[in-house]
Amino acid sequence: MLRVMPTNRRSNGVQALGAGEVGAPARPASPLDATNLRLLGELQADARLSLAELGRRVGLSSPAVADRLARLEEDGVIRGYHAEIDPRAVGYALSVVIRIRPAPRELRKVADVARDTPEVVQCDRVTGEDCYVMRAHVRDVEHLEEVIDRFAIYGQTTSSIVQSSPVPSRGVPLA
Repeated sequence: MLRVMPTNRRSNGVQALGAGEVGAPARPASPLDATNLRLLGELQADARLSLAELGRRVGLSSPAVADRLARLEEDGVIRGYHAEIDPRAVGYALSVVIRIRPAPRELRKVADVARDTPEVVQCDRVTGEDCYVMRAHVRDVEHLEEVIDRFAIYGQTTSSIVQSSPVPSRGVPLA
């Protein structure tokens, strides 16, 4: 039986269970009301907008925007703010997709190597014939070979050089 402390009573007298207590509902996510969705859309388009500009665009004060963003960050809706850098501008002429089918008992090792390989910018564990699909940036074909060699000892690799990206990385649809 749960003991209810007076501070756990709502103004209407109904017991409010804390997170983790027996019978307590899971912590609800921040409500994604229309204003939060507009804030997210604006940030996906330009994460460098000031709080004042965000507020002007969604009809809130800067402190109200800051509070909403803090809640969205705390709840894991916003996971970070990033600069999009052209890999070619920093010396990586080729973008590649590397697929790997690990040898038996090498699954975790492949993930570890991917995390430790700075050229790998994304690694997804997938269903199907291959277990991992990675996106990487390399200087040239010789550099690609070096990257592939880090994985080849753990399983079968297949690589493809990206010719173009008709759908570049984009934000999550919010509609």
